[in-house]
Amino acid sequence: MKLFTSVHDVPSIKQFVKDALELKANPYAHQSLGKNKTLGLVFMNPSLRTRLSTQKAALNLGMNVMVMNLDKEGWALETQDGVVMNGSTVEHIREAAAVMGQYCDILGLRSFPKLNNREEDYSEDFFNKFVKYCAVPVVSLESATRHPLQSFADIITIHETWTKQPDGRKPKVVLAWAPHVKALPQAVPNSFAEWMCKAQAEGMIDFTIAQPEGYELAEEFTPGADIQYNIEEALAGADYVYVKNWSSYKEYGKVLTYPDGWMMNNEKLKFTNDAKVMHCLPVRRDLELSSEILDGPSSLVIHEAGNRLWAAQAVIKSMLEEL
Repeated sequence: MKLFTSVHDVPSIKQFVKDALELKANPYAHQSLGKNKTLGLVFMNPSLRTRLSTQKAALNLGMNVMVMNLDKEGWALETQDGVVMNGSTVEHIREAAAVMGQYCDILGLRSFPKLNNREEDYSEDFFNKFVKYCAVPVVSLESATRHPLQSFADIITIHETWTKQPDGRKPKVVLAWAPHVKALPQAVPNSFAEWMCKAQAEGMIDFTIAQPEGYELAEEFTPGADIQYNIEEALAGADYVYVKNWSSYKEYGKVLTYPDGWMMNNEKLKFTNDAKVMHCLPVRRDLELSSEILDGPSSLVIHEAGNRLWAAQAVIKSMLEEL
């Protein structure tokens, strides 16, 4: 593996999950792979789980790690070609990414969308140019449209906690839209939907998306998903509920009006099959998700966050094996 940006870089989810769980059982078995190798982590935005889990994953594999918060510690970057740099930008991405590739064997990049221009964000121009010019393997630590390490950890968590049923029934997984005070990107729900749709195609789960009218994700991320607009009907028989807010894709970046009753709480869990509840974190308590769930037995959020480590380690190990 030389690039990890989406589920399309993964030949088999089942095998990738197996690889991650083997690393979880024996974290330090492959330290020779990373000896004298360096992972560079480049952040354009804040991070807690992504930074710590990826850094720890690299250390488990014997790597050195360098972290740069480029939004605070680096020069203002120019990404457009053919422009005279007589404004606020100081360094071009061509040189910046190329230099980082000189110092590191693998690079991780985190960059959020601006939510102003859909075409610009969904082109992934910044991310793609970084990959092109750095000339080393790249791990997406989240981009404008996807968060693949999070989604990989999510499917690991579902696989790990699901009890095989006597009748062979697959778990029903529901991605449930939740309220928020501001417009959030579609990266996490896009990525989760994309991974769950592929997992459904591989016969691992059944997948439903519940959202108010106007919050439909881009169709490229939801092939095969059962899309519903009534939260209680969508939750019927659910085994896992993945709670997440996102802004509108159609009316790009906007927070649209929506009916009451979309925050997940114990009352809504009564419609499910005693479902486990997931969230990528950070979460706004009692706005997106009730404290009674977060502090109760249904919550998987800490377990899920813990699996971020093994997701990252499986990806980095795969890249080291190619070096």
